[in-house]
Amino acid sequence: MKNQKFLAPLAFALGLSVVGMATAQSLTMGVRGGPESMDPHFSALGPHAEAAKHIFDTLVWSGTDLQIEPGLATSWAPVDNDTWEFKLRQGVKFHDGSDFDAQDVKFSIERIPVVTGPTTTAIYVRRVASVDIIDSHTIHINTDGQAATLPNDFIRLFIVSSEAAANYSTPETAAEGFNSGTATIGTGPYKYVSWEPKGDLVLARNDDYWRGMGAWETVTRKEIPNDSSRLAALKAGQVDVINYVSSVDYLALERDAAIDNVKGDSVYIMNLQLDQREDTPLVRANDGSDLDANPFRDLKVRQAVDHAIDRQTMVDIVLEGLGRPANQMMPPGFFGSNESIPMPEYDPAKAKALLADAGYPNGFEVDLYCTADRLPGDGAICQGLGQMLTQVGIKTNVNAISKTVYFPAQARLEYSMFMNGWGTLTGEASYTLGGLAHSNNPDVKLGAYNRIEYHNEEVDRLLQTGAKMMDPDERRATYEEAMAKVMADKAYSSLVQLQTVWGAKAGMLDFTPRFDEDTLAFFIKPAS
Repeated sequence: MKNQKFLAPLAFALGLSVVGMATAQSLTMGVRGGPESMDPHFSALGPHAEAAKHIFDTLVWSGTDLQIEPGLATSWAPVDNDTWEFKLRQGVKFHDGSDFDAQDVKFSIERIPVVTGPTTTAIYVRRVASVDIIDSHTIHINTDGQAATLPNDFIRLFIVSSEAAANYSTPETAAEGFNSGTATIGTGPYKYVSWEPKGDLVLARNDDYWRGMGAWETVTRKEIPNDSSRLAALKAGQVDVINYVSSVDYLALERDAAIDNVKGDSVYIMNLQLDQREDTPLVRANDGSDLDANPFRDLKVRQAVDHAIDRQTMVDIVLEGLGRPANQMMPPGFFGSNESIPMPEYDPAKAKALLADAGYPNGFEVDLYCTADRLPGDGAICQGLGQMLTQVGIKTNVNAISKTVYFPAQARLEYSMFMNGWGTLTGEASYTLGGLAHSNNPDVKLGAYNRIEYHNEEVDRLLQTGAKMMDPDERRATYEEAMAKVMADKAYSSLVQLQTVWGAKAGMLDFTPRFDEDTLAFFIKPAS
């Protein structure tokens, strides 16, 4: 087994037994999460996009270390302050044999805001004002002012067939067309065969794929949310490779010569979020009575929460070493992360003193919500948080629930304190800070994932300014300043940077892990 350093992916050999397992014809993957629908524009969640990448291509591609690369667009460049020109790849065919061209790109961009779900994909086209088709393989993207990071946003711009999806592009019709396969026509490495919600996605190889033909004639993605069940399926020969090996299982597999596993840093940071509204629904006095005000609006309370969190213990004990303490909302080395931000100090005595200074010497009670089935250790981290906060006087009732329940409720602003992971999937700060830290402002198309009504006017100004800066050094400095201000406000407390483990039987597959944690069949090959 080989370990990885962040932004330095290594290929590794994974293996499978001969019995009923991967051949040059078929590959079965056991994955923790699957798509919410087969419409690639419905959800921005990682498992949804991971499934979509098998069928649909994006305009711009993200490499294994998240470097930006050509996809269906071969090149791009600004032609003036508010226009980008994209040259499109020629000779690409959809799965039904029709030609890919500029109309499909325009259609896909315009379709996204109409059909997107609660975890909105509209953030990927938020800067688009209009699209002009110059010729069959050239488009101009007109933006609402300078949009320096537009190509990065298009890393998640999945292109659908304008013909196949024409009648399935409203909220009422989209699911019908894509879940049945009628509109599920992409240019990607695999073709849709069948899909069962919460079950199997079955795919057939696209022999005419523009990148070349994949190794597997058929691919099955089996959604197995339970970590133990997923590992059991691997050991029983029911799947060929699994993602998100749990921290407990990882330690056992380290000693299992029959299974290869690899550990690598991911882009996902676990963030605790504290509601900033005047009235918040799930905070109360210890006796159950109403409080006079939302305590999380007080900086001293937020600082107390931050001092109550033992990040190193979270990594060492809760995650069994599969992570790193985090001090900000992006991993180190990413464009806009700030090296000057200190690691928060674990100091429960100081936390108690700050609560007393804020007028809560006896603390208060709060309900904490998180997912239990999205990212490795999410439920365990949540339980650990609850214990740490309770120890300083904030009685915390932990609710680790399914992501299918959690995210819609989060979007409806039903929580006072909640935790979930965020991955900087475009590799730069405008994606993370623009989605989470800017006030939710549809007029400037920022803050779409700000579910706590966090608002700092200076942060808003910096993010709006940075989004228009074409000079990368100036833009980087602006985002670093914004990151420092956001983390000082403590409405968001970054906890840990997750690490991810994949597993398979020893010596049978070659696989280069990606830092966005995607498990993509096209890039898995039989061991040579």
